Amino acid sequence: MTEPVAAVEIRGVTKRFGSIAALDNVSLDIRRGEFFSLLGPSGCGKTTLLRLIGGFENPTAGDVLIDGQSMLGLPPYLRSTNMIFQHLALFPHMNVFDNIAFGLRMKRVARAEIGRKVAGALALVRLEGFEGRSVEQLSGGQKQRVAIARALVNNPSVLLLDEPLGALDLQLRIQMTGELRRLHGELHSTFIFVTHDQGEAMTMSNRVAVMNLGRVEQVGTPEEIYETPATRFVATFIGHNNLLEGRVVQAEGENWYGIDCAGLRVRCRSRKPLDAGAPVTLALRYEKIEVAPPRADAGRRSHQAEIMQKTYMGATLRFSARTAGGLVLTADVANVDKAKALNEGDTVELSWPDDAAIVLSD
Repeated sequence: MTEPVAAVEIRGVTKRFGSIAALDNVSLDIRRGEFFSLLGPSGCGKTTLLRLIGGFENPTAGDVLIDGQSMLGLPPYLRSTNMIFQHLALFPHMNVFDNIAFGLRMKRVARAEIGRKVAGALALVRLEGFEGRSVEQLSGGQKQRVAIARALVNNPSVLLLDEPLGALDLQLRIQMTGELRRLHGELHSTFIFVTHDQGEAMTMSNRVAVMNLGRVEQVGTPEEIYETPATRFVATFIGHNNLLEGRVVQAEGENWYGIDCAGLRVRCRSRKPLDAGAPVTLALRYEKIEVAPPRADAGRRSHQAEIMQKTYMGATLRFSARTAGGLVLTADVANVDKAKALNEGDTVELSWPDDAAIVLSD
């Protein structure tokens, strides 16, 4: 099976602003037609990388290729990309039609062709009949759609989206998330989406690159990123994990190991060999832990602990419990009667599947 063709290739890119390295030797392949998200906290370099792809910044070192061609020195208007900025950058003195048509007019496209393309873009974002409206008369979601139409009207092979949903309220964000997924499914273009919101990245993306301090920590599908975080940063940034510090006690065959964490024996699988006595960090998701009253037939995979805190979270209850060795574990369990009956100070049994604990590479 052949590898999917890359629409965008990032080759050893470094970007420095004075003494600050916004990007540090980043390499990525973004496949043609995929929805790819750059996810990370403020200052991690994700917007800088997007601007390098779009031609708004030049790399200090490395190369950016689009459709196999180097983009070094090529300005934004000569690249097969279009960018939707966080603050949209619509022209307030223009109506909806003129905002969408602006780029086409700069390229001296014929008037009839402009009318046809703008009408098509408006239909795509479901704003037919809004051509003559002033952008000042539009809601936040409608302005967002105009910005998307303006970017799509030039038929770019790569659409760059810089946190375009950040200024919208929760319900509009949910609505626009669905709209972006629909547009991507209809257009089959390459979308590169920058966000700090893991929910947006997880629900829309084919693949996600998690970034931190100018570097890529992990690339994978949303399921891979969530279920098997590679590093401590990814484990803490995506969802909720208990981080357990321990040492390898023994190998148990088939890449399975016994780990001692403050007197708690944890069985887990590692993708790389581990030496006896080696220190390791494990990630164990809150929702993987079962919390139940003590029972006489509890197996060796169960661990007794005392509930220190119980927190109501609507559909779930969050328990923090301390083992005899002083290890505190947090668990999210469904808000059902048997969980409601548990209270602070109660002794409980904690258990989880063997494959729930993940060995972190760092």
